[in-house]
Amino acid sequence: MIGEEIEAYALRMKLKNAILEDDPILMGVSFGGMMAVELAKHFPAATVVQISSAGTRRQLPWWMKISGRLGLNRLLPVRPGKGFRWLEDYSLGVETEDDARLVEGFRGKTDPRYLRWALGQVVNWKNDWRPDRYFHVQGDRDRIFALSRSGATHVVSGAGHFMVYNRAAEVSGILTVIINSL
Repeated sequence: MIGEEIEAYALRMKLKNAILEDDPILMGVSFGGMMAVELAKHFPAATVVQISSAGTRRQLPWWMKISGRLGLNRLLPVRPGKGFRWLEDYSLGVETEDDARLVEGFRGKTDPRYLRWALGQVVNWKNDWRPDRYFHVQGDRDRIFALSRSGATHVVSGAGHFMVYNRAAEVSGILTVIINSL
């Protein structure tokens, strides 16, 4: 995956038969939601459920688009130094010590090469397409992908980007409603 575009990675997953259904429900959080959209391009009957994500390039915040155009994402460290972790925690919507411990675990275990690749794919995403069967769950306090730009079909009040963890019951309830509507 490192060195290839998100579109090529999605096609490779399709060609490797990573998804066996013709009409899958593709669900993803943040970058995973963008990946779900890219995969859906290869499955015309797919349903996409995005959580804390952006459905199209127009939904990316201005600072991401500028970062992609100028290549700023390649200049910044993928892991903030200890003095800037508070900013990452704030952006993710970390609310409790439990949240902070989980995020710290991600920091220690995520391959920096993968993280740099994924961030590059996000800030340079060119998608303008959205599948017919599409659902988008978004927190109204998400500081990475703002609700006002998201085109969300379902909103979790008071939730930030990290809502799959710290608002899990609410998100699960919404997902149950979505799946039962299919």
